[in-house]
Amino acid sequence: MTEAAKEANRLATVFGGSGFLGRYIVRALVHQGWRIRVAVRRPDLAAFLQPIGGVGQIQPVQANLRFPDSIAAAIEGASAVVNATGVKAESGAQTYTAVHVDGALALARAALAAGVSSYVHISGIGADANSASPYIASKGLGEKATRETFPDAVVMRPSVVFGPEDDFFNRFGALACLLPALPLLGGGRTRLQPVYVGDVGQAVAAALSGQAKPGAAYELGGPRTMTLREAAELTLRAIDRRRLLVGLPLGPSHWIAASTEFASKATFGLFPKLLTTTRDQVDLLASDNVVSAEAEAEGRVLSALGVQPQAAEAIIPSYLTRFRRTGQYEALRSD
Repeated sequence: MTEAAKEANRLATVFGGSGFLGRYIVRALVHQGWRIRVAVRRPDLAAFLQPIGGVGQIQPVQANLRFPDSIAAAIEGASAVVNATGVKAESGAQTYTAVHVDGALALARAALAAGVSSYVHISGIGADANSASPYIASKGLGEKATRETFPDAVVMRPSVVFGPEDDFFNRFGALACLLPALPLLGGGRTRLQPVYVGDVGQAVAAALSGQAKPGAAYELGGPRTMTLREAAELTLRAIDRRRLLVGLPLGPSHWIAASTEFASKATFGLFPKLLTTTRDQVDLLASDNVVSAEAEAEGRVLSALGVQPQAAEAIIPSYLTRFRRTGQYEALRSD
C-alpha cells in the first residue's frame, strides 16, 4: 500500500465523540482526512455527526467502557484512539470511578492490546489523584491509570472549555435572564484560562498526527487569564445586560451546592438544572485553573501543537446573542 493510500485509510476511534468536546475532535479529524468511529453508548444519538464528513467517513458505533468486548470491537483496525469520555455528575452506574478511572484503564489496556499507535486521553488542569474531591481525584487517577498502562499516551489538560454548546458562558447568560444578581461561587476570585473547544479539537488532531511528544501532558489554555468575576462581566457585556455580581465564599458555596443537589434528587430531576450546582463544581473553584509555568517553559501548550488559541471575547458574542433582550436584532433596537 502506498503512503498516500495509508494516509487516506487512517482510522481513529473517538470514545465520547458525541459530547461537547468530542464532536469538535471529530470535526478536526475530518478536516485532516481521517476515517472516524464515534464510540458511544447510544449510536443513534450520534448520527448528527455524519453530515460533518464525507459519505461513510464517520461511523457511530456502540461501546460502553464497562464492557471490554464492546471496547475491543470499537477499536479493531484503528491506528488512533481518543478517550473523550467523562461525567460531570454521577448517575446510576455512571460514577466518577466507573468512567474516569476504571473506564480509562480498560480503554488504555484495549488500545495497547490492539497495537494502537497514537492515543490521547482528555483530562483537565487541576487533576489530582490525592484530592479530597471525588471528581478531581478521579481525573487524576484516570491519568495515572492511562500513563501506567499506555506510557506513550498523550494527556490533554484543558482549562475551562468554551464554545456554542458550553455550560460556562451560556450558564451565566441564562442566569442573567432569570436572576437580578449572579452568585459567584468561591468568591469569584478563581483564575481561569478559558480555551475554545475548536482549539482543543485541533490540538487532539495534531497529537494523533504525531506533533505531540509521546507520554507528555499538554496544558491547554486560551490567550487570556481571567477571574470568575471577569468571566461573568464579559458575559454581561456580550449580552448587554447589567446584573449585580455577588461573591460567595467557599463555605456558603458548598452549602448552596449541597442544597441544590438534594433538591434535584428529591424531585427526581425536576429541580431546574440551571439552578443546580454540584459540590464538585465548587471544589474546582478552590484553586486556579490556568496553564502552569512549567508547561509553558517545556512547550506543553497549544502553540507547540501548531494551534494559536482564540480569545473568548472574539467568539462568545456569536452564540450568546440569544440572551440579549431582542436576540440578534439587539443592534437595531432604538433607545
